[in-house]
Amino acid sequence: MLQKGRLAQSSPFIAGRDQETCKVIMGGGSFSFRTKASTATRTVVRHGSAPLFREADVCVVGSGISGVSAAIEAARLGKQVLLVDGLPVLGGQAVNSIVGTICGMFSNGADGYQVTYGIAEDIIRDLSKTGAIHYRQGVNNIIVYDEVALGRWIENAIREAGITVLLGAIVREVEVKERRIRSLSLATRYGDVRVGATGFVDASGDAALVWQAGFPCQEAADGPVFGTQMVVLEGIDEEHVPSRAELPVRMREKGEQYGLVRREGLSFIIPGRGIAAMNMTHMETPLDPFEMSTKTLEGRDQADRAVTFLKTEFPKAFGKARVRAYGFPGIRQTRWIRGRQQLTVEDVVSGRKFDDAIARTAWPIELHDSGNDHVWRPFGDDHMHYVPFGSLTPADADNIVVAGRCIDADNAALSSVRVMGPCIAMGAAAAHALDLAGTGSVHQIDMEALKVRLRDNLERNVSGHEIARTIRPFAEANA
Repeated sequence: MLQKGRLAQSSPFIAGRDQETCKVIMGGGSFSFRTKASTATRTVVRHGSAPLFREADVCVVGSGISGVSAAIEAARLGKQVLLVDGLPVLGGQAVNSIVGTICGMFSNGADGYQVTYGIAEDIIRDLSKTGAIHYRQGVNNIIVYDEVALGRWIENAIREAGITVLLGAIVREVEVKERRIRSLSLATRYGDVRVGATGFVDASGDAALVWQAGFPCQEAADGPVFGTQMVVLEGIDEEHVPSRAELPVRMREKGEQYGLVRREGLSFIIPGRGIAAMNMTHMETPLDPFEMSTKTLEGRDQADRAVTFLKTEFPKAFGKARVRAYGFPGIRQTRWIRGRQQLTVEDVVSGRKFDDAIARTAWPIELHDSGNDHVWRPFGDDHMHYVPFGSLTPADADNIVVAGRCIDADNAALSSVRVMGPCIAMGAAAAHALDLAGTGSVHQIDMEALKVRLRDNLERNVSGHEIARTIRPFAEANA
């Protein structure tokens, strides 16, 4: 609101009762604005109508990192791609749950090398220029990233690839005929939509497309797999942040005093930013809509308790910290498909290399099956395990491939391949498999041709040291 008295002290204010514009002169400049607002309205009534229909070569359900990988790879193959997500924004958990780390993209040890390429290579190249990522070397080598920068990268990459997006859309029904998904019926707040495509990718995380199509799925049989409510803190003192060993020890010692559910935790920091993504909570992530809504609020409460713990127990590091953001609930494992083949924990531990391998990783078995801790079984520097294409394909359908955390694996095996590195590779495999299948069956494609296309994700080894040298430090990039 303009305060006329204050304005008159420094400059004249010109306005007229019947004028449609006002002009304000301030110091050496001036600006104008309209004063007449439209009063026009019209009455509308909803009538039954047919849903909007769109058609594409490939429809990808889910815009997390595996879905984005599948969509961009398919577009690069010349396909007309439609990308659907239930959220009103792109990025899935990678952006909106503030995962904060790209895990499983490097081999283990001091001389780790990159094992996933495609859009992973593009992300590293582009985010390196602004210091928005950090290569953290250790027993398990990871990329720490800024979720805002990754979100904008995804949005720009999708637009540049010419991909059609449909956001805020929930799969309600799936039309299946003669072993092929023909179309999806989706609900949005703006009306119903029907999508037809030659091929489909289920990158929903919960196997939503496969489930709604009526194909067999599976869940953990002996209790829930817990998710995490991430919280981002700004204004931290990086020099005094507790070590990876010190933080969980203090959580076990003092956790009961603060009402913490989880008694172990991690902090992820890009040096020089004064910001930390804290992974310190365990929340159940049920598939019941009312229960999940309740657990979401409980997760926020857990995060607040964790912040209080940090500010009190580590005041030099977190005493002046503020909550910058709460992520959406971070979901690990809920429901996944029954495919032509199941990846087993024995396959993971032995490093079995399948004839139809489409991805590789060295990530540990990381099963969050308890409220206060989790299973962590790391592997040696020379270990590598693989994902078979058969675990991405429901046996009863010819034109759908799954990518991400809902492929067929036993509970423990899935925990070692659901992280972002292999998920990017799975998305690429899904796109190329559908391209090779055309109007035929993904069960009958030329596997050797697929593996040639995916050779980088199976054989190429770029040193992590080389990756680290290409990343500009945050302070330098933002000087």
